[in-house]
Amino acid sequence: MIRPVILCGGDGTRLWPASRRGLPKQFMPLHDSTLFKDTLERARLLAPEAEPLVLCNQEHRFLAASQMQEVGCSSGPAGATILLEPCGRNTAPAVAAAALLTEAEDPLLLILPSDHRLDPTPLQTALASSLPAARSGCIITFGIIPNAPETGYGYIKRGEPLNREIFRVERFVEKPDTLMAQGFIDSGDYFWNSGMFLASASTLIQEFEVHAPDILQACRAALESKRSDLDFIRLGEEAFVACRSESLDYAIMEHTARSAVVPLPAAWSDLGSWDSLYAVEAKDAAGNALVGDVAVEDCADSLVLAQSRLVAAVGLRDMVLVETPDAVLAAPRARAQEVKKIAAALLKAGRKEPLEHAKVYRPWGSFEGVALSERFQVKRIVVAPGKRLSLQKHHHRAEHWVVVRGTAKVTVGDATQLIHEDQSTYISIGQVHRLENPGKIPLELIEIQTGSYLGEDDIVRLDDLYGRVECGEEPQP
Repeated sequence: MIRPVILCGGDGTRLWPASRRGLPKQFMPLHDSTLFKDTLERARLLAPEAEPLVLCNQEHRFLAASQMQEVGCSSGPAGATILLEPCGRNTAPAVAAAALLTEAEDPLLLILPSDHRLDPTPLQTALASSLPAARSGCIITFGIIPNAPETGYGYIKRGEPLNREIFRVERFVEKPDTLMAQGFIDSGDYFWNSGMFLASASTLIQEFEVHAPDILQACRAALESKRSDLDFIRLGEEAFVACRSESLDYAIMEHTARSAVVPLPAAWSDLGSWDSLYAVEAKDAAGNALVGDVAVEDCADSLVLAQSRLVAAVGLRDMVLVETPDAVLAAPRARAQEVKKIAAALLKAGRKEPLEHAKVYRPWGSFEGVALSERFQVKRIVVAPGKRLSLQKHHHRAEHWVVVRGTAKVTVGDATQLIHEDQSTYISIGQVHRLENPGKIPLELIEIQTGSYLGEDDIVRLDDLYGRVECGEEPQP
């Protein structure tokens, strides 16, 4: 049996400001889908007999669960497994944890990053040809046949053939310069490193025991101290945090004698930068990729993306222009990889823009700021059908809710009432309250907060459906 393992723990900082820690690129909307949902659909096509094992950061657990539900992939005892990492530790610990969790069944694990765009048909063919070698103990990696001297990708050099379709791996090369990358392409012996792998759980465990026993030991301890939380499995925090951060390539693939590569003639991108997104987007006659409400004049070979308003541009050449509700990015396409430096600098300065969007997603829906001043704040809140917020109170702020769409079930103290469109209610400082959506359509309301302190940490939860009162986790509304 093939068991898909979907890795979705990355932050995607090179796609800032659209991708942020609270909503990284694998979960952010791209046209009518997300990269994570596309990966789920790909996994269903490649391994229809097994539910996926999803590894994600605990901060993104409700995003992952929600998007899984949207594509009909349920989580829990009868469905997919969501394994939560208390912190990011790169791909080697994630894969080790997946192998240990499935050790008893010992399936073939198909390791899939969640943030790639890929034509699944060639992968389906390559997967079928790889099964005998994987069952015999090889760790298969899928090498994309390159079509350009990309310097943002790692490369794999093939060695002697095992058969007509599979080769031993001679070496891995990390992100060469342009001249070296062109030489790789000219040789015909190098492939882009896709980060996709196929191997049995037992083979992976054996190789971790030889080449990275410390990672295996930490992950085993994290699984021994795991706990269930709703439909999630939480890895033990202390043991997992103590594990070193390492990629699967560095920990295992560069050292093992069992590695093999299958060439993959597929249209593929890891969407690791704005330039790579430009490459896969549809273009106009002047080579512009235009996404959203955009107007251009005399522009060529540029990416212009608008999320919340009209963006107009004149005379751009080979540029990236990205607008979000609270940030704008402009950069030459050739320097798109450097955007992560801006995100890192903003984070160091204590800015919120690398962490969360103006629109913040919660397990019950979302909220976004409309206005903020010293003693008042206005938010637009959307609660999904059948969802409810925690039973809570605030020490420093009062709230006034105005329903603009749907019906709200509001609890204030011991009283519960239904509030309909164009109606409102008031919650004074210190009053216990809860908001629910009992209807079939999204509930939308405007919240006006007033008080001496309006921070999100002024929340005392008395009851929460989602179990969010946790050590080390920032309080959420």
